[in-house]
Amino acid sequence: MNIFQNILPYGVFGKSRAINAENPTGEKGKGGMASSNLGKGRKGSPCLKNIEPGSTTVLADISGCGVINHIWITVDNKTTDGDCFVLRDLILRMSWDDAKSPAVEVPLGDFFCCGFGKECYINSYPIVVAPSRGLNSYFSMPFRKKARIELVSQHKNVIPAFFYQIDYCLYDTLPDTMLYFFAKWNRESVTVKKKDYTILDNVYGKGIYVGTYLALQTLERYWWGEGEVKFYLDGDEEYPTICGTGMEDYVGGSWSFAKENQEKMTEQTYSTPFLGYPYYSNHDDLTVHPYHNDDCTPMRGMYRFHIPDPIYFQQNIKVTVQQIGMSHNGLFERQDDVSSVAYWYQEDREMSKYCPLPPKEERWPR
Repeated sequence: MNIFQNILPYGVFGKSRAINAENPTGEKGKGGMASSNLGKGRKGSPCLKNIEPGSTTVLADISGCGVINHIWITVDNKTTDGDCFVLRDLILRMSWDDAKSPAVEVPLGDFFCCGFGKECYINSYPIVVAPSRGLNSYFSMPFRKKARIELVSQHKNVIPAFFYQIDYCLYDTLPDTMLYFFAKWNRESVTVKKKDYTILDNVYGKGIYVGTYLALQTLERYWWGEGEVKFYLDGDEEYPTICGTGMEDYVGGSWSFAKENQEKMTEQTYSTPFLGYPYYSNHDDLTVHPYHNDDCTPMRGMYRFHIPDPIYFQQNIKVTVQQIGMSHNGLFERQDDVSSVAYWYQEDREMSKYCPLPPKEERWPR
């Protein structure tokens, strides 16, 4: 079974299950049993309620052999005007087969290609964000014995309602070539001149790199996207095996995403199945205050999914991007605020080097 292919045409039959607030164990024949004022089985428990600050909520604890095929989540993006970064305060954590450390530990919004604590529409193959803040993942997530998904709340206030559903299939066995799904978040609030930003490092063994999300706040003027994305594979040291031609080129755009026939620069956003530049804003629309305006450093979100063009590695992989700009005077080294999510599959169920996320304050956008 190929982890990137739809299994329906291949005659591999599994047992379809779903976990949500009404059936938290995914048990057969136990869905939608909670009672409401309309009676038993009439939408009695559609969401998790009153998630406390500092709590860890188990969203799924699945025993057996199977594949998670779809995750859907929605939650408010703020609880007050001053507490408006829910999507970075909540952490999505996943582990496979009783691993000691998580394979996925990413701020909720960023996992779904929505950085800066703010949602945007995503229309890609593995990640879809639909109105209004419907967060969807279609990454295949296989496991042999157990899958555990947790929600960690580091938000200041109670989260009143959290809606979710996890769709999966149980199988008797999975192929010996099965790989585990991973995702890792990183950030440098101020990058270092002439030092490439690290998207992913310290991954060893065999695997497949399948995607990058970048959330960039520019700290300097002029064009920001000349930096090249580099893939160091299987022992590469000074120079990579794969090196692109620029940041906007990496996500399928060109010429600064600029509209044609214009006197003043205007960037165009877009979202396609495997690459996109879905978010641009230089205004804070999460909060309003009578004594400060809504200006902020420009925010840009972009993604590239290497699903039709996967990056294979046999020994190790490192992924970086340069911080290089362009002005009337040519290329220049620059400093910006960059965060990222790397998505990949590997043989081992644990990361070679696990690094916990920084405190929530260090994850908040500027």
